[in-house]
Amino acid sequence: MIDTIWPPNFDGCTDPKYIVLIQSLRGAVRSGHLPVGEKLPPVRELAWQLGITPGTVARAYKLAVEEGLLETTVGRGTFVADGRPETVLPPEPLLSLSQAEDLDMRAVRVPDVGQDQIIRKAMTRVAAQSEMSYLSCPTSATDLHARQAVVDWVGPDVAGRFTAEDVVLAVGAQNASVTALQCCLHGAHPVILTEAVTFPGVRHAGRLLRADVIGVEMDAHGMRPEKLEEALRRHGGQVLVTSVQAHSPTAIKVPLERRQEIAAIARRYNLQIIEDDCHALGPADTPSYRALCPDRAWYIGSLTKSVSAALRFGYLVAPEGSAQTARHVAQSMFYGLPQPLLDICADLIQSGQADEIRQRVEKFINKRVQLAVNVLGSWDIRWRPFVPFIWLKLPQGWRGSTFVRACDAEGIRIKSADEYVLADERAPNAVRIALAPEVSEADLQAALETMSEMLSKPLQHAPV
Repeated sequence: MIDTIWPPNFDGCTDPKYIVLIQSLRGAVRSGHLPVGEKLPPVRELAWQLGITPGTVARAYKLAVEEGLLETTVGRGTFVADGRPETVLPPEPLLSLSQAEDLDMRAVRVPDVGQDQIIRKAMTRVAAQSEMSYLSCPTSATDLHARQAVVDWVGPDVAGRFTAEDVVLAVGAQNASVTALQCCLHGAHPVILTEAVTFPGVRHAGRLLRADVIGVEMDAHGMRPEKLEEALRRHGGQVLVTSVQAHSPTAIKVPLERRQEIAAIARRYNLQIIEDDCHALGPADTPSYRALCPDRAWYIGSLTKSVSAALRFGYLVAPEGSAQTARHVAQSMFYGLPQPLLDICADLIQSGQADEIRQRVEKFINKRVQLAVNVLGSWDIRWRPFVPFIWLKLPQGWRGSTFVRACDAEGIRIKSADEYVLADERAPNAVRIALAPEVSEADLQAALETMSEMLSKPLQHAPV
């Protein structure tokens, strides 16, 4: 008989341990032994207490969340819920909406460098010259020119040798990531591996696809190979989702030697890699995973951060032999990108105007980064010349959440590291500061100077 007292007793039990664990949870919650709001131990701590694997605890917790027994709050932990089933989509949006009275330094936005008029002219030009029909759904024939434009845009130095047949188009990079994940994940309990501190879109995609998302410890050079191998042995995993050119939120660029180590691990464990390269601007001098292991790596990009977010033009370069599967998945979800959008984006790329916009954006971002480094350079920051945000490790006396609240009080909105960690992972004591392209340099400098002053006087500025 299964023990329904919490924590459970596994002595003499022949059922799978995750079943024993969740049945004990059900009994303890329904009897009131675990009241609503009670905080449960982190996965690793409970696993140690019970003498079982963290994967067993994570599996039981996941099922309990789906049933509405538990709820997980990023950065806070796992709690007994009120019994309502969890919604498929998490409550926090990926898009941060700005408030007029605040200086919003949370979201990364493409700066206005005149692309609005360039895009309007491209629309007029396409309307006058395009011979495509605007009556039917797009096909692999009608989107071929846009896929060829992506080949020209990305180039062989970044993603290795590929052709238009390897390219699948999507409604932005997040949609491309979900498409690739659907091609990679399988089984009743799929597992995604990613950095322990990661872009929230990975969590969103994992929850949407009902996959476990496992964080892998990082150091100053990105994901630690030995920790990735440890996670694979402990949890399994079909796919690694990562950013190595410009990791959000930490701005880390993973060196070639580290990439080669991780590529070797992927081959040994039959692991696929999805590389999101959306935040990288400037010249690429290190090959992507798609170049290092073209048989198992997916390269994802978009025009969102380099040209215009309004276009919602994303793409993935599939591993060798996988593009047809990805195309079928994309067609099942949204049939394809609208033909007018395909024509406009292809025109912008092939005319050279998209590259002209990108160069203007790079120049703008580089200038903003220099400004931020000049003001905050005495603090522990990580930055790159063409990355539109900085990662600030907070000094003694500040915690991420309190620094964010103190900035809120000054009308400055930034993001704490808590928003980038997975459930049950410890958040670094840091914040990400996007460089607010919609405000003047003077306003940006004033906000950065305010933050610098606050950093130097934590007792004076910390909210009570």
